[in-house]
Amino acid sequence: MEFMPEQISILFLLGCFFLAGYLAHVIGKYTHIPRVTLLLLLGITAGPAFLNIVPEEVALWSPVVSQAALSVIGFELGEKFLGRSLKTVGRSILIISLTKVVGTAVVVFAVLVLFGTPLVLAILLAGIAPATAPAATADVINEAGAKGELAETALRLVAIDDAWGVILFSALLVVAGMVNGTTASSELLWTGVFEVFGALLLGALLGFPMAWLTGRVSEGELTLVETLGFVFLCGGLAATFNLSFILASMSMGCVVSNVAHHHRRPFHAIEGVRQPFLIIFFLLAGFHVDLNGISVLGLIGSAYILARSIGVISAGYIGARIAKVSRIVRNHVGWCLLPQAGIALGLALLAAERYPLIGEQVLLIVVSTTVVFEIVGPAVTLMALRHAGEIE
Repeated sequence: MEFMPEQISILFLLGCFFLAGYLAHVIGKYTHIPRVTLLLLLGITAGPAFLNIVPEEVALWSPVVSQAALSVIGFELGEKFLGRSLKTVGRSILIISLTKVVGTAVVVFAVLVLFGTPLVLAILLAGIAPATAPAATADVINEAGAKGELAETALRLVAIDDAWGVILFSALLVVAGMVNGTTASSELLWTGVFEVFGALLLGALLGFPMAWLTGRVSEGELTLVETLGFVFLCGGLAATFNLSFILASMSMGCVVSNVAHHHRRPFHAIEGVRQPFLIIFFLLAGFHVDLNGISVLGLIGSAYILARSIGVISAGYIGARIAKVSRIVRNHVGWCLLPQAGIALGLALLAAERYPLIGEQVLLIVVSTTVVFEIVGPAVTLMALRHAGEIE
């Protein structure tokens, strides 16, 4: 058998990546620092910014890994946010969620333009700003044992608003193309319809056969093979036709969740396999960070942190008033939605792939500000829950 060192090198790197993910999990368990933040810091440390111990060829993995990871994330979003749970979230949650997503994007865009941010960069960051970190918020609530209307509302909000955020970002990505000159004004309507609604249509068309075919071999349950087969098929077709693969996968997950009533645990099989993809995904995001640009982008990053904080808190309050919920929820719900992590990074990587010149700035800003929001956000959430009297 021929000895091929390049294959051993790749396996060695994969082993290091997965062990780094395990290390981040252990450290996060005892320090309460989000694993996403630790993976980003490990990626930055091992990448060109510091130790530069990872071969440059690893950067070539990024498009494939990001498509795979985001397709899996999108599929789960479809079930959790647009699937059966949508029927039970209630009118007030929908109102608060939509108001928060749109309001945050508007505030971030306005503030960034006021600070002199380039228009395309402001549009892309405005599309990323509404994304939250459901895991971080849920961990804080569960760990603190918070019980009450505010805790329940926050959990239901983070379980749905990322879906609206992905749809909004997909539309703003097209708008950014027009402003950037890569999409002509006359083509804007067609491009937007094709990219956004084409992705939703593709996911729906694949969702119906998936709903019927899956869960037959193991009665009532999807197997890992059939689940990944459909998810990667959907993401690959979307990428081939220049559609949003995260939106297409989300649409497919929504259809499967609502149509496949014979499934007992519709998406259980994919929960375990997503971890390896996400570990590599976040480590690669850290590799992409160029710390030399932080001094130049410091003002924009600071403006983004300020604008997103104001937008999330104020839009959450306005949405809660429109929904006519209790005063406790109105005054505190926005403060519980500040954490930002995986979805935001995924959208930033999409922007970097679509618009390489401006996308690198987007990625740098989102990576650096995500660290801030993932460290400060959970602490603010805990303070809001305590102030609302929902923690014993």
